[in-house]
Amino acid sequence: MTAMDMVKITVNLIVIYVIGGLIMAFVYAKTSPIMFIKAKEEKEAALKLMVPEADKIVVLGEWEPHEKQAEYYAAQKCGELKTISVKDEKTGEMKEEKECINPEDIGYIVEGFGKGYSSYIHVLVSVDKNFIVQKISILGHGETPGLGDEIEKDYFLDQFKGKSVDNLVVIKRETPDKIQAITGATISSRAVTEDGVKNGVKLLKEKLSGEMQG
Repeated sequence: MTAMDMVKITVNLIVIYVIGGLIMAFVYAKTSPIMFIKAKEEKEAALKLMVPEADKIVVLGEWEPHEKQAEYYAAQKCGELKTISVKDEKTGEMKEEKECINPEDIGYIVEGFGKGYSSYIHVLVSVDKNFIVQKISILGHGETPGLGDEIEKDYFLDQFKGKSVDNLVVIKRETPDKIQAITGATISSRAVTEDGVKNGVKLLKEKLSGEMQG
């Protein structure tokens, strides 16, 4: 093989890599907005399920558990839902929307992350105005199939309802007032309970207790 042949092969490889990179960039540019919109819609649906009786979910602020961006919210009930007509900025057409009159906080939701056995576990937690847990939901994780992924099961999640922040502690046996660990998955159980959920509820109390008293 001559030096000229080697140059040609090198140039051809560079061209292939450049074209491949451009194609990947083009595909990402086209699909990323769609993925973002879908993820946003899925998150909004998950938030609504956390407090089904709420008319409106309002972002109150952001925090960074394990250096991951997360938000916390107020779940509100409207004194009155008024139908108004607004102009769509994209199409210019008129559409109907609901305006919330005299909203009142009926609970709060916090998004959090717990460091599990093999992943960061993404959770949502809803509490009432006294910061008592009402519901938790697992949005995503990469825990071990058949063990850690039991955190998604109702028998584990249902334990959280009615728990205060002081009761969010994992116990390796049956317990009437704490959280019983999943057999063979204590790390995952603690990641959800004492990291994701407990720290999320603590954040809500720290951020909102003073506002409520004021």
